[in-house]
Formats: sequence, structure tokens, C-alpha cells
Amino acid sequence: MQSRNTRQKEAIRTAFMTEGRPLSPEETLSYAQEQVEGISIATIYRNISSLVEERWLTPVSIPGESARYEIAGKGHHHHFRCNQCGKVFEMPGCSLNGKPKLPRGFRATSHEFFIFGVCSECK
Repeated sequence: MQSRNTRQKEAIRTAFMTEGRPLSPEETLSYAQEQVEGISIATIYRNISSLVEERWLTPVSIPGESARYEIAGKGHHHHFRCNQCGKVFEMPGCSLNGKPKLPRGFRATSHEFFIFGVCSECK
């Protein structure tokens, strides 16, 4: 029999694998509650922190919002946030062509690109 702690962490992992997109702790709680009765937001935060330390999850920074989290180890990609429902979706790959005009002597090492709009469910 699995311990409660193992069931909780497994429910959290399942939420990320099932949704296949970045989730907030609150979204994760909603999914995990369907599998583990009585799971709390504190448990979600503690397990997310543990999964980030284990490098199973990675934070996704969203301009002006608290971080979401997604399964780590994916190739370079960007994100789309729906302005109506607030869900964040992954956009595989990178369609940014060309190089930005940097000041003399500067060297880019990475970039972030975020698109905001309306998802297919909300349109």
C-alpha cells in the first residue's frame, strides 16, 4: 500500500502529465483533489518545491504573475496565456527568426517570448 505522501506526490505528477501544460499551484490542487481526498494547498506547494529540487518540474515565469510549473527537460519552447481563463499553454519550438539588434559589445545567451490572447475554449 502506498503511503499518503506518495499518493499525494503521484497525484501531483499525474496532474502535470495529464494536462500537459504549465499549472499554477491552485490548478494543481484542483486536479490532485480528484485523486487524494483532503490534500491541501500547503501540501501542493511543498511537493512542487520538492519536484523542482528533483528537477522533475521547472518554474515558468509569467510577466506580472506568480510562477506556474511544467515538467522539466523539454526542448526550447514558448508560452501562450489566455486573457480570459488564465490558462497557460506551451508552444513547441521557437519561431523567432533573425537576431535582435543588441548594443555594441553585448552577447545574447537566451531569450523569453510570451504571447497573450484568447484560447480556443474561450473564443
